[in-house]
Amino acid sequence: APLIEGFEKIPQAELPSDLHATLRDYQRRGVDWLAFLRSAGLGGVLADDMGLGKTLQTICSLPEAPARSLVVVPKSVVYNWQAEIARFRPGLSVSVYHGPKRVLDPKAAVTLTTYAVLRLDTEKLAAEDWDTVVLDEAQAIKNESSQTARAAFELRASFRLALSGTPVENRLEELWSVMHFANPGLLGGRTSFQDRYASPIATGDASAAERLRAKIRPVVLRRMKRDVLPELPPRTDSVLHVELEDSERVVYDTVRAAARKELASKLAEGGGVLAALEALLRLRQAACHPALVPGQKAESSSKIEALLGALEDAAADGHKALVFSQWTSLLDLIEPHLESAGVRFTRLDGSTKDRGAVVDTFQDPSGPPVLLASLKAGGTGLNLTAADHVFLLDPWWNPAAEDQAADRAHRIGQERPVIVYRMVAKDTVEERILALQEKKRALADVALGDAGGAAAITREELLALLD
Repeated sequence: APLIEGFEKIPQAELPSDLHATLRDYQRRGVDWLAFLRSAGLGGVLADDMGLGKTLQTICSLPEAPARSLVVVPKSVVYNWQAEIARFRPGLSVSVYHGPKRVLDPKAAVTLTTYAVLRLDTEKLAAEDWDTVVLDEAQAIKNESSQTARAAFELRASFRLALSGTPVENRLEELWSVMHFANPGLLGGRTSFQDRYASPIATGDASAAERLRAKIRPVVLRRMKRDVLPELPPRTDSVLHVELEDSERVVYDTVRAAARKELASKLAEGGGVLAALEALLRLRQAACHPALVPGQKAESSSKIEALLGALEDAAADGHKALVFSQWTSLLDLIEPHLESAGVRFTRLDGSTKDRGAVVDTFQDPSGPPVLLASLKAGGTGLNLTAADHVFLLDPWWNPAAEDQAADRAHRIGQERPVIVYRMVAKDTVEERILALQEKKRALADVALGDAGGAAAITREELLALLD
């Protein structure tokens, strides 16, 4: 018999006595569900949409000392977690296990560590008897044969919880890995999962998708913003099509011809996906700015001109904007244009020392109207609700990463409608990447929602992008 008939029958959990937060209804139900899983001896995957408070729900479900919890997080959000625990559950003692002189504190209720330290200190951390182990941004273990995933599988705990807004970024196998951490054995071994679910789903077998959903339904909780937060202002997504000028088109076409030629010879030698990715990288850069192409010089680009016009309008109307790119070199090329247009800006990338100060400056009503951010540095763990315009300069074929960036602005605390602009150069590889993203979104829906079949990016798709 199914373990849970809907969530109605889950009993109300007792909230921690030291909780300093008022939970929204759906958060309260999430905490009840976590307590129920714990009592049933099951692990869980909390896959709520970003900005719905996965951290807060988790903090509510951590036990007090002497029980010990291990929370493994990406390095960029360690201090975010520390601050949130101090704010919401000041009664929990926290130890950060990180850095060259790290020492485990056996008395701390919560030990915070990073995936890098988990890899380095697997034996030590696996030797401990944890009450609870939490993996934040659990897509870090999506590759089940990686060192990180293997280290996570070795951890011992009576309750295991994976947090991820994107449990399926590219392949259904990633779901297997996260689930194998939370509930070892639930989806069988790697091969049987492939045979029973992944392969049939890839060929469009709807009943296999339904079987998989039924199997994981009790232990995966995923709510979307639009379903639980009607009070969150709407998010509008639109594509800004940019027309390349003749001189840019010449550079783009030259890069494309060279890329296809090089790829043909690499394929003949047995190369493939990596060579295709490299060729695509150059093509994608050529679509954004000729100066990103080695040996080319250009003062500006059609994309930057379009962006500047939009940013000047937004700033003049009192809006704030986030501008994301995967390449810091492209952000470098934008800066002088903003300076000469008199548009104030601040910037966040991998080399930013004090992320908190940059965020505070931008969030301040009198702060600059534009924040330039690299997709990696600005994509996780930040709250940038001062912005109501988001510009994604270069489409990325993993839509989950783009959505995470956009959700920096579209999250709880946002009081205005958010507009997300994807800037796409016409008649370039970027248009094809956009089409591929739609397919990826369908894949995530197959495993977690109710959509038809879709499969991950294949070698053929990669090569087709270069046609």
